[in-house]
Amino acid sequence: MILEGAHHRSITRTADGEGVCILDQRLLPWEVRWVELRSAEAAATAIREMWTRGAPMIGATAAYGLAMALAVDPDDASLSRAYQALLATRPTAVNLRWALDQVRTAVATLPELQRADAAFARADAICDEDASLCRAIGEHGLALLRSLHAANPDRPLNILTHCNAGWLATVDYGTATAPIYLAHDAGIPVHVWVDETRPRNQGALLTAFELANHGVPHTVIADNAGGLLMMQGKVDAVIVGTDRVTANGDVCNKIGTYLKALAAADNNVPFYVALPYTTFDPATPTGADVPIEERSPEELTRLTGPSADGIVTIKVTDSPASNPAFDVTPARLVTGYITERGVLASVG
Repeated sequence: MILEGAHHRSITRTADGEGVCILDQRLLPWEVRWVELRSAEAAATAIREMWTRGAPMIGATAAYGLAMALAVDPDDASLSRAYQALLATRPTAVNLRWALDQVRTAVATLPELQRADAAFARADAICDEDASLCRAIGEHGLALLRSLHAANPDRPLNILTHCNAGWLATVDYGTATAPIYLAHDAGIPVHVWVDETRPRNQGALLTAFELANHGVPHTVIADNAGGLLMMQGKVDAVIVGTDRVTANGDVCNKIGTYLKALAAADNNVPFYVALPYTTFDPATPTGADVPIEERSPEELTRLTGPSADGIVTIKVTDSPASNPAFDVTPARLVTGYITERGVLASVG
């Protein structure tokens, strides 16, 4: 990722190797603050309270959390407790369980004194692989964006994205944003419509922050503006990330994604989903089988932002509120899946 003109990864080991550093995404874009996580409990808190988020990034953080637990107590009981505690933090993103399973399998048969080092090594490898996977997604997506731009070479290519599937949600590059960054770097004039993504505004706060740091032209729009823009011919393609793709190709992603897919289908706008293999869940038959996380109503009934007096929170309503964090887009609405293996018409 490009941050203040320099390249960084979204998660790195601390200087002593005993913890990890992440960006506190709750503060972005108003403050850039790196925080250290030095225990499984801290990793669990960071995931649950959304200091960090995004399916691959959640998995990476959880993997290190399990390693930190084993550094304190490497026995089987400690392994099981930390695994279950981290797994319980957020139910929808499949990368969380995948990463925890990877670390648990890597250490299960080892002597206790070897477990922590092996767990950290596996977590390091998960991060390295994620960066490579996202780079490959970007390269395959770049070919797609070249083709789309060739259809209208005299104007910028307009991409609409929802939520944040960028480098903040992964170790590097992002999923949905990787093709955009590579296209921009290759000289393709690309412009991004950035859904604000209520209620946590990950688009307006995080995706826009990323794109600005990379120098990519973009415009933040209200969540309900995308359909109009598609009707007006101002969107060439929709590219989103995902927290889980089920065996039949259904896509579980941030709430509001389904409505974008419906609008895209009605206006003949291609709708692409970018994901690594770690986000594909062949064990879950359809989107109807995915647990949908219900978050605090206060995320919807309160707004937080900067003022002259610092960060303030204001009340939007006193009415009851429901806050499902994800929805499911049926596979029939997906034009293609941009993966590390190429752009696929179907998954599985």
